[in-house]
Formats: sequence, C-alpha cells, structure tokens
Amino acid sequence: MTTTGEEPERTFDHAEVEPRWQSAWDEADVFRIDDDATDPEYVLAMFPYTSGQLHMGHVRNYTITDAFARFERMRGEDVLHPMGWDSFGLPAENAAEERDTNPRDWTMKCIDQMRDQFVEMGFGYDWEREIATCEPEYYRWNQWLFKRFREEGLVERQGAELNWCPSCETVLADEQVEGEAELCWRCDTPIEHREMDQWFLTITDYAEELRSDLDDLEGWPNNVREMQRNWIGKQEGASVAFEVGNYGAVDIFTTRLDTIHGATYFSLAPGHPVAQEIAEDNDEVADYVEMAQAADEDDLDVTSGVFTGEYATNPATGEEIPVYVADYVLTDVGTGALYAVPAHDDRDHEFATHHDIDIQQVVEPAPDADVDPEGVDVQEEAYTPDGVLVNSGEFDGLESAEARDRFVEEFDGEHRTEYNLRDWGISRQRYWGTPIPMIHCEDCGYVEVPDEDLPVELPEFVHTTGNPLDAAEEWKHVDCPACGADAVRETDTMDTFVDSSWYFLRYVSPDLDSAPFDTERASDWMPVDRYVGGIEHAVMHLLYARFFTKVLDDIDLVEGVREPFLNLTNQGMVLGEDGNKMSKSGDNGVSPQRIIDEYGADTARLFIMEAAQPEKEFAWSPEGVQSAHSFLQNVYRLAGEFAEGEIEFGTDGEIADYVAREIDATAARATEEYERFRFNHALQATRELVSLLRRYREATDPDEATFERGLVTAAKLLAPVAPHVGEELWERLDGDGLAAEADWPSADAPDQYAVERRLVENTREDVRDIVDTVGIADPETITLAVAPAWKHDVVSIAREADNVVPAVMQNEELQRHGEAAADFAKTLAGRANIDEHLPPERELATLERAAWLIEREFGAEVVVQSADAADDSLASKAEPGRPAIDIQE
Repeated sequence: MTTTGEEPERTFDHAEVEPRWQSAWDEADVFRIDDDATDPEYVLAMFPYTSGQLHMGHVRNYTITDAFARFERMRGEDVLHPMGWDSFGLPAENAAEERDTNPRDWTMKCIDQMRDQFVEMGFGYDWEREIATCEPEYYRWNQWLFKRFREEGLVERQGAELNWCPSCETVLADEQVEGEAELCWRCDTPIEHREMDQWFLTITDYAEELRSDLDDLEGWPNNVREMQRNWIGKQEGASVAFEVGNYGAVDIFTTRLDTIHGATYFSLAPGHPVAQEIAEDNDEVADYVEMAQAADEDDLDVTSGVFTGEYATNPATGEEIPVYVADYVLTDVGTGALYAVPAHDDRDHEFATHHDIDIQQVVEPAPDADVDPEGVDVQEEAYTPDGVLVNSGEFDGLESAEARDRFVEEFDGEHRTEYNLRDWGISRQRYWGTPIPMIHCEDCGYVEVPDEDLPVELPEFVHTTGNPLDAAEEWKHVDCPACGADAVRETDTMDTFVDSSWYFLRYVSPDLDSAPFDTERASDWMPVDRYVGGIEHAVMHLLYARFFTKVLDDIDLVEGVREPFLNLTNQGMVLGEDGNKMSKSGDNGVSPQRIIDEYGADTARLFIMEAAQPEKEFAWSPEGVQSAHSFLQNVYRLAGEFAEGEIEFGTDGEIADYVAREIDATAARATEEYERFRFNHALQATRELVSLLRRYREATDPDEATFERGLVTAAKLLAPVAPHVGEELWERLDGDGLAAEADWPSADAPDQYAVERRLVENTREDVRDIVDTVGIADPETITLAVAPAWKHDVVSIAREADNVVPAVMQNEELQRHGEAAADFAKTLAGRANIDEHLPPERELATLERAAWLIEREFGAEVVVQSADAADDSLASKAEPGRPAIDIQE
C-alpha cells in the first residue's frame, strides 16, 4: 500500500520490472526440474542455430512453448522445458572466414548473446540442462552412437552420385536440395552431381516403419505427415530380369507388370553399371553419360537419350528391343533400369515419339469403364489406367490386377516394395562439425576409433580453401588402432542433422559422462509431449529424429519409445507490415530488441500470442503492439486502484452474481484454450474479463471479494504469456510467493454457459440494431420479453424432427395454439440450424442478471419480463434465445 501523501504508481516501467522478476525466478529455481521427477510434461521448442541475433520468428516460437510450460507448471505439473544450441554448421565456418576468427570463438560469442536475449524475453528454461552441440562433451556421443549404429549394420561406406554445393564446398543430403532448380538449402547455389565415397546411415532399413507409424501420430499436423509419407514413398510392384546383349541379366522394377508385352524399348539411367560398361566401348554413349551426369536436371527433358546399339530380350515375348541410356531414368529410383511401354506411360510415350520407337497397345478400357475402347488412340497419347489385356497372346482378356499377380510367377519375377527414401549420406567436407570416428589404414581398411579415445576433438582451425581438416596434417596422421601402422583419420565431419536427431534425449541427463543419456530416465520422460518448430524441418530433422529414436529403442538405449514427439506444432511465419516474409534482405524486419527496449518483453510476447493461433502466419502491426502495451498498463492500473483502496465497495448482489459467473466461465474457457494451444482465444477471454471488471466498477459499488477474485483470476490467466506483468499484479494483490508458482484458477463454466452467453450477446446486439435503425438518441426504458413456454416446446421438437411441422402439430398440447404454433414451426423448418436454447425460466434469470450491461451501455432502465407478465403483442414476437424488445424514449 502507498503511504499517506504519496501518489500511487499508475504505470509500470518495464525496464525496472522485468529484470527484477527474472532475478526472482532465478533465485527461486522456478524452472529447474529434479532428476527424480516422474514422467514430467516435456515441452520443447526446436533449438536455434546460433546466429547471434533473435528475430521475430524466434520470439514467436519460444514464447509459445514458454507460455505452455508456465501454464502446465501453474497447474501443478512437473515441467521439463530446456534450451540448447544447434551450434555446428557451415555458416559459423563462413562467418569465421569473413571475420578472420575461428568458428568456436564466433559460435560461443553468439551463444552468449542469444542466451542474454532469451533471459530478457523472460523465457523460463532450466539452464542447468543447457547443451551446445559443438562442445566435445556433446559430440563425443555423436561419435559413440555412430559406432553403435555401425555395430548394428546401419552404417555403410559407399560410392554414390551425390549433391555437391560448389559454394559451400560440401555434400548435401537429398532433403537439403530445394526445388526443381536443385538449389542448396543454405546458399541457393545450383548443386552439382559428383561421384564420391561417403558414409551413410541406412535409414532405408526403417522405411516401412517410418511410413506406417505416421498413421499413429495423431498429434501431428496432417500436412507434415503427408510430406513425410510422400518423401518416404512406397510402390508395390515386381522385379523381372531382361537379358541385355553381352551384359547379362538386368533387373527392372515396375508397378505395371501387366504391360510387359507392350515393351518396345529398354532404358538405363546414365549412372547404371551397364550404361557405364557400354560407355567404355561406345564414344557416343560415353559423351552422353558424361553430359547427363554433369548437367542440372532442368537442362534435360524427357526426350533426352541415346541408343546404345545393344538390345534386350523381353521375357514375355522373346523379342529383342533397343536399349537406350536416358536421363529420365534415375539411378537411385527402382533399379536404375526399366522396360518402356510407350502406349501406357506418359514419359515413355514422349520419349518414343521423339525417337521414332514403336508404340504397342496392350491394355484397353474394361467393359465397365467410362472410356470407349474405340476412342483410345495410343499413338496420340498414352492410356495409363488399368483395364483388360489385349495383344498379349494367351493372356488377352485378363484384368490388369490379375495379370500383374500372374506375371510375377510366369516370367520368373518376384514381388517387391520400393521406397523413394534413400540412405542418409552424413559425410560433410567441412571443419565445424563432429569428426567421424574412423581411421583408414592401408592394411586394415577403415578402423573405428576406440571408445576410450573419444571424443575425437577438432584441431585448431586453419583458414584454407576446401576442407580444413584435410590441411591439419598433425591431427590427421595417426597410428592404426588395430595394427599400429601409419594411418589417416577420416577428414569428413557429420551432417549437423545428426546433432539434432537426439539432442532432446541429452536434456534428460546433460552432465552424464558414461552414456549419451540416462536410459531409465529417458524411457520415463520421453516422448516429448509438446514440440514446436518451423515447417521447414518437416522432412529433414523430424524424419531423422524419428529414425534415431527407433534405432535407440532397438539397441536398448531407450525402452518402449519409438516416436520422439507426441504432439507437434509448426508455428506460422511473422510477416512484415507489407505482408511479405519478415527478413533483413526484404528491409521489412523488426528487431525484437527494439521492441523490448521500447515496450518491454511482455508487450512483444502478448502481441505475438494474441495475433493468431500458433500455426497461422500474421503480419506485424505497430497498432497491435501499442494495443498490447496499453492493455498491460490498463490492467496494472486497475490492480493498483484496488490495492490502493481507491475503489468504493458495496453489496450489490445481483450484478456480483453475474460477474462471479463470468469469472468462473472465463477461467474455464481460458484453461480449455491453453490446453488446445489456442492462446489468442484464451487472451481474448482475459481481455473481456478485465473489461467486465471495469464496467462493474463503473456501474455500481462492486462486491469486494468478487472484484478481487476477478483481478486475481486475470493476473493468473495473463501470467503464462506476460509473466513479468503477471508477477506485478500478483504482488499488488498480495498473492503468496510467485505467480509463476501459484495455483492455476480452477473453475467450471456454469452449465449451458455458452448458450447463456449467446443469448446475452445477441440481445445486446439486437438492442443496438433497433437503436441505430430507428434513430433513438436517448432511450428511457428497454423492455425485454421472454418467449412463452410453448415456443420453447416447439423448438425442442424441431431440433430433433426430420419433418418439423407435422411433428409439432401432432403434439396435443401444441395443437391448442393452432395457427400460431403451425406458423412458428414453418419458420423453424426453413432454418438450416436451430440453436440450443434455455428453458424460459433460465432465460429470464440470465437476462435479469445481464440487464445491468444494457443499462450501462444505453443509460436506460431495463425491464425483463416473462411471457405471462409482458404485453401479449410484445410476447408474441419473442422466440427462444431472442427476446422481444420494446424501446421507449
């Protein structure tokens, strides 16, 4: 309380308030979770890359999880809400080169800067669990896990045509190549294709489980599941061998084995081994292969190809068909070889037309198809649907599906499932990453670094072109662990997506020195209950994390946990005022630091959370920021007026009853909306409660206990999103301890509250419409008449009946009302929806409780009457949920 003679504070100074509460939370260990907690609520945002500066996308992402974590903590849950740093990667290496420093110093400086900004934003993390993937204490376990995966047969070294970024000078995974133009996901440079020896994790061993388990991830957005489903792909088909000249049997994979009799040419990918062999003796093929492998995909079309001079034997017909090398056949799809049926495949048709190859129809529409067989001309375009076989010898008349099954055995094939997913190439030719723990010996081949020698730490950074580890001669040359001979370390480092594929497990026991994480604790605390991050990680990070989790379960490092993230939210982008993606290059960015300095962290947090649901994008609005700031100052001022004894209290029970019900309903509504991750709806309800309390104070001398309960409820509902102001309110209202540790307001909305609310809001809106339409400047009396009971009975019947009028008129009680009942029933029959309604006595009581709101708004006396008490002409106009209204000047 303010001492006599002092002017009470009317506003708060965020520059003073926010650091004070941040220190209080830290001193009280509010956000620390004990290691012996049982199955805590695990709330996690995707950890940030260490760029050094927070942007508005960061603020949104981390406010979402912080608000939810605070909400769950106030509900009495143990909450694990950690933070760490995705701190390896090429951008740090490039930044070090540009600034003549080293990646480690640059990265650690960025981490310190971002951590300070996180604290300024009031984000409540258990900082004792902080991790950084560039620390040897972390990446040691990348190396250890690599060895465990290798023991399980999930690591291979093999040559492959890989995606090479000439600007970044490193290999990219397929998922890191963007768009049809095949651009590097980091720098937008067109990638090149190179044949290189690389280390792979055989994620394809888990392709079917990764795909099928998506059906069980009901807490994930459907579009993310579909993106992963499409990326993994799945085709049920068969493989059959074709004899190719002197090169022996070549397997093909097809989903349309029913069309084999129509194969008129055979096609090989430029990278297929047989194409490479043919190229050794055929200059034209050699030139084409070289050109195709060097070119970007956009430089070649479906018609690009070269005849090899060789022929393949069709096992179905015994005929020899020409063999082509064609760019539209991909080395890593199927077997890299296919038989071509131009009559029934669009790409084959385009290629055959260009190269003047025969087109032979072998499938025609089935008798029950919508297409007339006479109208099909495969010389003009391919007919691709299933049908019945023609021109297929003894198999004519078979349906396509039956033919496919029969031909597998008929032509010595085998049923086969193919996936689009390819093994994960993790080798990167860069310095700032996890060294791959392998040593190459001329005699022993590749030998693992012993566990006791882990971590293999990075040497001092050397400014050089290409891979700096290749230039680290002293570090690179070592003795072979197996035979002691001279050997060379692997100089590639791991893809940084390895770091993020299990980091969420390290938070469970970040200081453990004997294993990557505590198995028992991880098995209890996982999966992550709420995971929030950008849609750009829908395929890469999320797929790899799912793969790692399944492997870790299989090798008994976690028990019974096969999916890492139970519920996933992809937050929408924050757009600039121009409606475009906010960015520095677009010159429409807004600095979070500027908003913090000018308005405070709570204003930024409140604006972002009120603007839209988390998954929706929204545009930055200075007006929205100002509105959030003004609201926080207003609610602070109202609490101050209460605390300073400036509000006259009384014993007005009728209005207090209405306000008390609204407080309960607001608490229930906000709780439900927080649970559903619809923070904007929860905050809207809180704003409405604060507005109601102000109107309550202005309308009468409020009941002190009710008014105080309303303020306390508002303070708690705000605390997850605007935690500093929440603490200020809590302190002013003499709350015990910290708001961050206070009990969440528990209340149930009154039965049928939504119907009550709709009744009141519709009635107020109807009064406004009448006043505006008629032009009543100064209403004196507003009379509300509730509909008679028989109309309520009609509505009840109409809500259940298929044929409203007969159902109503068959009721003996309603028949007494004659044409009035029939006319009302006809009115209801014409409505698409008939809302739930209150019984007449409940409707009367609800309007009586809310009458003060109308009185306050229009300055008029409000009279609420039952149908029996009202004038007959007025009552006859009333309907359930829509009282009749009479306004007198």
